[in-house]
Amino acid sequence: MKRSACAALVLALCAGLVTACKKAEAPPAPAAAPPPAATPVPAPIHVVDISLGKSLNADQTVAEPTTTFAPTDKLIASVKTDGASSHATLTARWTYEDGQTVNESSKAIAPSGPAATEFTLEKPDGWPTGKYQLEVLLNGASAGKRDFVVQ
Repeated sequence: MKRSACAALVLALCAGLVTACKKAEAPPAPAAAPPPAATPVPAPIHVVDISLGKSLNADQTVAEPTTTFAPTDKLIASVKTDGASSHATLTARWTYEDGQTVNESSKAIAPSGPAATEFTLEKPDGWPTGKYQLEVLLNGASAGKRDFVVQ
């Protein structure tokens, strides 16, 4: 009996060692988390419209667009942009019939979406009659032109 008790004890120890030495199974890998939602990247700034008129609405858009002015009218341009930029420059270049520059002015803008920028030109003693042109530049590159007349 001693022998069988000894054999049982050895067998139990061997079973314990086999169990203790058995390689533990790796836990199942956690389910992959979905990728974070992509944050939309704003479009680069661009000019979407250039309007001329004699007065502005509260949102800096031209109240009644026109291309015909009287010599004593105030000339107003509204430049609509869309997109985003931390620093951009809009330039309004006003020229007379033969390309002679009447006025050129620039404004720094930093839009994060749709925006309107106005440029105003006045001449108290009156504009000479004739054909004019407004060219708008965005960061030095032409973004559009509008022809108009003073009569």
